Amino acid sequence: MLKAGVLGAGHLGKIHLRLLNQSKKYDLVGFYDADPENAKRVVEEFGYTYFDSIDALIDAVDVVDIVTPTLSHYDCAKEAIKKGKHIFIEKPITNTVEEAEAIRTLVAEHGVKGQVGHVERFNPAFIAVKDKIENPMFIETHRLAEFNPRGTDVPVVLDLMIHDIDIILSVVQSPVKHVSASGVSVVSDTPDIANARIEFKNGCVANLTASRISLKNMRKTRFFQKDAYISVDFLEKKCEVVKMKDAPENPGDFDMILQNAEGIKKQIYFDNPEVAGNNAILDELETFADAINNNTKPIVTLHDGTEALRVATMIINQF
Repeated sequence: MLKAGVLGAGHLGKIHLRLLNQSKKYDLVGFYDADPENAKRVVEEFGYTYFDSIDALIDAVDVVDIVTPTLSHYDCAKEAIKKGKHIFIEKPITNTVEEAEAIRTLVAEHGVKGQVGHVERFNPAFIAVKDKIENPMFIETHRLAEFNPRGTDVPVVLDLMIHDIDIILSVVQSPVKHVSASGVSVVSDTPDIANARIEFKNGCVANLTASRISLKNMRKTRFFQKDAYISVDFLEKKCEVVKMKDAPENPGDFDMILQNAEGIKKQIYFDNPEVAGNNAILDELETFADAINNNTKPIVTLHDGTEALRVATMIINQF
């Protein structure tokens, strides 16, 4: 079991603490939080061990789980890596691309591993269909959330849209060619609603919409590719795969057949995979433990986190 410590005991930090405490792959040593009053409440409610400094916690563990505000990610990661500790770092990886690149350099120099908390990679609906996503040429995403003051310190692109940016970059194996975007600040000092169009060198186009001032929550992505349409509902954890194949010579009464202007007939059929239940946050933490113990590549690498931030920054710079 790897000794783990958590930096930051806010909303998400408490979830990480609970799951690390449950996990058979980690030994939760304790946590640090910059707010002594919050730290006291966490100790009283859950009984976790509180460390009164970041350095003391880092010294006591093998893995540092960084769930602090984004602005402090770089400093926390730097201290942990310099002491030879592995880092799990919540998304976005850092506040700037330059900081992310510096973390990647430090990790290489000190021979430790890092993973970024892009949790939607572990969403069971996406896991069920990701092997069926092959060279998509148009992708549309909607990630809409009801207003919550937590998270409004960063633009909606870094708060919400970055999830979809990472998913898209993981399935489109092509460099980004062009980005165009618009964003509007409605109730915050930073954009609350944004739309972006990412064009890739292979011709794929992704259209992303993110809002944190919606009346209802929605997290849906649709992939369009040759002879297939794939829909993933990240919120409801459902997926749908609609495929087309050459129509049989003698179709059955219930076969769905389409005929184009050239007279070519295609059969439409559903290939919906089973979605297995899981706890995505626990899975991302435990697969990181596996990567450390087996000396393999983490599922969401620091490179992945850096590239997601790079594209997010390109989008924000359009506003």
